[in-house]
Amino acid sequence: AVEPTADEPRKTPAPSDPPTDPKSALASLRQKIQLLVDEYAAGKINRVQFHALYKRYSEQRAVIEKLMERNPESEAWKQVLRSQGQTGFLRSRFESQPILYAIFARNQTIPVHAGGHHPLNPNVTQPLLQALWRSSQLPTVGLGRKALENDEWLVLAVGEYAATIVIFSLEPSSGQAKLVRDLHLDFERANHIALSRGM
Repeated sequence: AVEPTADEPRKTPAPSDPPTDPKSALASLRQKIQLLVDEYAAGKINRVQFHALYKRYSEQRAVIEKLMERNPESEAWKQVLRSQGQTGFLRSRFESQPILYAIFARNQTIPVHAGGHHPLNPNVTQPLLQALWRSSQLPTVGLGRKALENDEWLVLAVGEYAATIVIFSLEPSSGQAKLVRDLHLDFERANHIALSRGM
């Protein structure tokens, strides 16, 4: 094998490269954890996904470290990394999905448009909207979220003329919440004339 020179930095194996020894397996797991932290910080995954994947990588790391401590010559560390598809399963299992959405004109508690897999629960939406519309400091653009029963989450996007509520199956990532805000603002821009006339 050719060793890198002083001018050539040693390359860290990519997480997709199969590790060739326990030390490279640990380095790969550390890199996966760092990428996971970056994904969470960027709002690409939600808190539940982050914790499930972080736990998975941390457990793999702890087991490999124990195996190396007991018998550095053993190949048992390879078994720890063999369960293919587990992280993909955890990502999809804990990904938040929109269950329903509703768009409300300003000062209204009955939606102008709604859709989704479940009916809208007015016991959840009406008190929230009534409090929102009564607010003296209503923002021109706003975004909020709130935990509901059964691990569901409500995301509320407010614009100049309307508000959109989306109910998610789990806590959404910040990227998903921002997407609701962006979609709501696009809706208001596309329907500006009708909304400004109260239609």
